[in-house]
Amino acid sequence: MKLKKTYKYALWSALYLTVFSTFLSTLIYFLLFKYLGLLSYIVFSLVIFIFSFFVIQFRAEHFIYQRIKKLYEDISFLDVNDLKRKKITTDVEALTKTVQEFIEGKSEEIADLTQRDSFRRDFLGNVAHELKTPLFTVQGYILTLIEGAADDKEIRTKYLERASKGVERLTSIVKDLDMIAKLETEGMKMNIETFNILEMIQNVFDLFEMKAKKRGIKLKLDKTYEFPFFVKGDIERIEQVIINLVVNSIKYGKINGITTVSVENYNSKKFIIKINDNGEGIKQEHISRLFERFYRVDQSRSREQGGSGLGLSIVKHIIEAHGETILLKSKYGSGSEFSFTLQKAI
Repeated sequence: MKLKKTYKYALWSALYLTVFSTFLSTLIYFLLFKYLGLLSYIVFSLVIFIFSFFVIQFRAEHFIYQRIKKLYEDISFLDVNDLKRKKITTDVEALTKTVQEFIEGKSEEIADLTQRDSFRRDFLGNVAHELKTPLFTVQGYILTLIEGAADDKEIRTKYLERASKGVERLTSIVKDLDMIAKLETEGMKMNIETFNILEMIQNVFDLFEMKAKKRGIKLKLDKTYEFPFFVKGDIERIEQVIINLVVNSIKYGKINGITTVSVENYNSKKFIIKINDNGEGIKQEHISRLFERFYRVDQSRSREQGGSGLGLSIVKHIIEAHGETILLKSKYGSGSEFSFTLQKAI
């Protein structure tokens, strides 16, 4: 029968001690006893004690190391190269702490990998879903035209216009996906310049004035500013942020409502730009996920309004790439306030 590993460890340790003790006692008896007398026994005891201590310590560490090494080899996600011999000790409390720290570290890694995998699956599913709708729309209208509807001028014009809208939707999704990919690339750098944020906001108002009028929404600053407010940032990307937030307020704001933009001091080094609307607001359960890619509070209403579903995600990426903060306050039934910080040009 195979001996238990703990017995085997004890057996070999006892054998080492016995062999050494026998050899040493014989040596002392024949060589030292005649000259040292009683002192030889003290020397013998001291040597045996020291030798026993090192044998037991080394054997115990070796025994524990081999057991833990076997665990590393048996568990596929543990790399045996991560196990250092010097970390193994007979101090059970210290060993337990080391193992616990290792387990916590690996648990965090596993949780992070699981979350990433879940995010990847959701992202791919969302991309496929978002692309599928306009693709099928375009395909349907084109097939109908090919099958004979093109002979009718009125139907042909109407179907081509609808197909064109589907293509625009596809283009919008692809462009936004491309922008996010670039923003996430490590080598992507911001072209930081100094500019007047108030002038940029007014330019965005002028650009989307007609779009806002279609829903009866008024775009305005919260007050008349006597002096320009200069900030530092990537002009094109900050403009994209303001466009996305203003367009978002137009799409989901109250019909015949108001979108108000303000610029205030955040602290001695930063301004905060706030975009307020008096729409229906956002329920609390949606707020934490609103900046996720393709996340929509109301799926049917969001698709009626168009867009790629990536606008707020792009806003978050751009602001964080500047090392700034994006904030959201909303009370359901009372409108929403999106805000972000920018460094002052001092």
